[in-house]
Formats: sequence, structure tokens, C-alpha cells
Amino acid sequence: MSIDTRILGRDTNQALGIGQYAIDFLRDGAPSASVLERTGLFFTDAVLCGASALALGTNAPTLLRQEALRYPSKKGVSVFGSRKRVAPEKAIVANCAAVREWDSNGTNFGYRPQLGHTAGEFGHNDFYAVPVAAAQMAGEGGAFALRGMACLDEIRGRLAEVFSLKTWKIDHVVHGAIASAAVYGAMLGASAEEIESAIGMFVAHAIPWRAIRAGKQLSDSKGASAAISTEFAILCMQRSMRGFLGPRDIFRNPESMFRQFVKTKDDSPFDLHLSMGGDDFAVMGMHFKLGLYEHQSASALQGLIDLVQRHALIAQKPLAIRRILITAYEPAFGIIGDPAKRDPKTRQSADHSMVYIVGTLLRKASERVAKQGSVGTSNDEAWKTLMLGPYDYDPAAIKNESTRALMAKMDFEHGGAEYDRRYPEGIPTSLKIEMESGETFDSGLVMFPAGHARNTTADLKGILDAKFALLGKLATDKPKRLVRNLLAIGEMGRKDLAVIHDFEIADRGAFE
Repeated sequence: MSIDTRILGRDTNQALGIGQYAIDFLRDGAPSASVLERTGLFFTDAVLCGASALALGTNAPTLLRQEALRYPSKKGVSVFGSRKRVAPEKAIVANCAAVREWDSNGTNFGYRPQLGHTAGEFGHNDFYAVPVAAAQMAGEGGAFALRGMACLDEIRGRLAEVFSLKTWKIDHVVHGAIASAAVYGAMLGASAEEIESAIGMFVAHAIPWRAIRAGKQLSDSKGASAAISTEFAILCMQRSMRGFLGPRDIFRNPESMFRQFVKTKDDSPFDLHLSMGGDDFAVMGMHFKLGLYEHQSASALQGLIDLVQRHALIAQKPLAIRRILITAYEPAFGIIGDPAKRDPKTRQSADHSMVYIVGTLLRKASERVAKQGSVGTSNDEAWKTLMLGPYDYDPAAIKNESTRALMAKMDFEHGGAEYDRRYPEGIPTSLKIEMESGETFDSGLVMFPAGHARNTTADLKGILDAKFALLGKLATDKPKRLVRNLLAIGEMGRKDLAVIHDFEIADRGAFE
């Protein structure tokens, strides 16, 4: 194994090891320029998601931001759209909740086959508020914050590769909260032992169940899960740094969550490999969402875009479609194929409904063709022109009769073992569209849609520019300045980082 890798064996105290890794990485780590650039793109994406959610007055982000502003602190940090200083844990919960609200920022699927680490746990780039807050508190600049982001993504990303929380109905935000405690502590001078104590406290006291994601119509808890868990993780770290002693060696603790679900004799259930330098970082395998949709539907969207471009008849005459068959893998089928989500009534349920997401994209394609004659001359142009945004999930869109008519033509089926074995390497999905004339159009198996880390054909940066412009225009009246500022975080001095959130959030009216 490369000297650029830190191996935390299952027979070691991994909580202590994670703490020492975070300390050492922030001091000596050497991620490549590509790693830092990709991290910066995910950060920009996250903030634009959050700021636009606030501009449209979404409930949880607005409430939590207002709550944070009621906790002023001279030694605190900032929330989106303000330079006022508030308690760090309150800024973090507010900013994390805003970032996650649209469910449109980065995603990982926990897959590293060269080491046999294929647990396939979900995760999202929700946690950048933590290193930004820590860097502000430490009086450091953007380069330090960006290194903290890379470190946080590495810890949570590698945990997602070796331990599947969803298998045991535990929410995926656990890995991110553990990483948040470690990075926050390391950036503020905590010892490895203090970080170990904080991780132990979080795991022992605050494991969230996937109950927040179950039910016929989803609630604010779904979008705020990462934020709430991270708030508690930061409190654990603060208490630990003040001398509170949490459970030690939590990954090997026989009564902890990890060993309750995976029985071992004395060890933790996994080895953990963490990169110290070079290109081989977890963030390089994470995926961008090119609009607002549950990432499990990305290959279905790609398949539809492919078909519409190859067969103009589909978008020209959508009423002539007899049937649309979508075939996918588990867990996609279980998560966004839930029968209750065939009739979504809230945004949180609509963006987790395969038939709604695909139906909305097809409706937009038909409208585009009717007005412009095509959806674009290339895959990249089609993604840009058809990009799903917040207003595609507002109450009027959810009730749209044309979308509902297309949804009624759809069947969503589980592809069985042949599809399941291909996940989490890719997002194995296929579409077949049968016309009333008898013609059938087949996308074939789509594995690596645009936005997927293994996609090599799409102009990722070009499509992201379109997404940044879409969300930026919603977020503020000066979107180009905001996007330019966020992309340059690695070059910011401490004074610039201190006011990174000092931009005016537009008031676009209540979304819901």
C-alpha cells in the first residue's frame, strides 16, 4: 500500500486513529490539485443549493437560520447571507440544512472495489459548513478550509465504503457526523484523544434511524437529518475539548451500533484506509447532481435524454406514448419506487418519486420541442436546457396534468440480480418507450450518466456552469459575483473567508 495511505486496522482503536489522521492530514496531507479543485466544485454547488433554498423561503432552512441568528457570539461564525457572528453549532445546523434542502448537491455510493470496500452506503456533500466554521474560528484562510473539506469527505467517504448503515435502517448521515467531529476538532487544535471522546459520544448518544425517510409523504426531518446530527457532533466535540469524557474505542465497543449489527469477536467490523496525498481521495469518486432529482434516478434521466435525442417522435408526440417501462436496481426500486410516491403531494416526496422525476423531464422536453424544435444538438445541451430546478417541484408543478398523464403511462420494475450486481459500481437503469404505433425505443443499460464520477463523455464543468447559473440567479441578484467568489475559496485570505457568507439573499417569495 502507498505511503500516502493511512491504514486503521479493525484490531486498532479506529476512533483514536481517525482523530490522529485528521490532525496529521491538516498538517502534512498533500492532496493533488485535482482533488482540491473537485472539492471546491462540490463546495460551490453546496452553497448555491443552500442559498437558493433560503431565497425561496423553504421551511427548515429559514427556521434554522432564524434560530441561529438568535445565538450571537463574538467568537462565533457566520450563516449564509450574513456577516453576523453566531454560535458555531447553530451556524452549522442552519447552513447544513440549507445545503441539503433541495437534495441537489453531491452524492457518494461507497465503492472502492480494488480494496474490496463495496458497502455502497449513500452520503452527500452536506458538511462543508463545518470546516468553514472551524477555519473562521481559527482565524485561517480559505486554503485551510478547503483542506478541511477534503479531509472530511475522505473520512465519511471511506466509512461509506466499508460499513452500510442503510442495511440496518440507520441513516447515512452518521458517517458525515463522525467526520465532522473529527475535522472540527482537528482544525481547532483538539488532541486525538479528545476527538476520540467526541466520536464516542456521538455514536453512543445520537444514532439516527431511517424513520425520518419513511412514510407516504416526507417531512422537514428528511432534509435536515445531516444538519441535526452534525450539530450534535459539534457539541460533542466542544464538550470533549472542555474535558467531558465520552466512550473510548467506540468502533470496537461491544455494545456500540457497529458491533450490534455486525458481530465480531473483539474487532471492529472493518479496516479503514484513508489517503494522505495524491489523487486517490474519496471525493474523486463522488457524483454531481445536474439539477434537482434523487440521484438514484440519474441514469433514468440520462436514458430519457438519449432516447429523446435519437427519436424526436417521443417528445414531439408524448400523447402517442402507450407505455414507459423503467427497470432499475435495489435500493433505487425501494426508495424511489415506493407505490405511495406514484402520487406525491410534497416536494420532498416528488423528488423521491421516479415516475414524477422522469415524467417532469419528459414534459419539459415536449414543451421545449414545441417551442424550439429540439432539446438541443448534444447531450450537454440537453442536460442544460432540460435541467430540473426548484420550480419543477413547486405545488403547481406537482399537480401538472401533463406530467400526471405521463406518469400514468409508466411502470417501474426491479431488474433483479442482473441489475443489482452492477450497483454501486454504476446506476444500472434502462428505459423502454412503446408508442401507440407499435414502435419501441430502448435506451439499453445506462450505468454512468452525466454527473457520475465514471462518466467520461459529458462536459461536466459546462453543465455545472449552467446549474450554478440557475441556482445563483435564484439565490441572489448578483449571481456571477457569488459563483466567482465561491469557486475561489482556496485563494481566500482570512479576512475574505471571515465574510464569505456576506452576500444578499434575494427574496423570491415563499416556495411552499
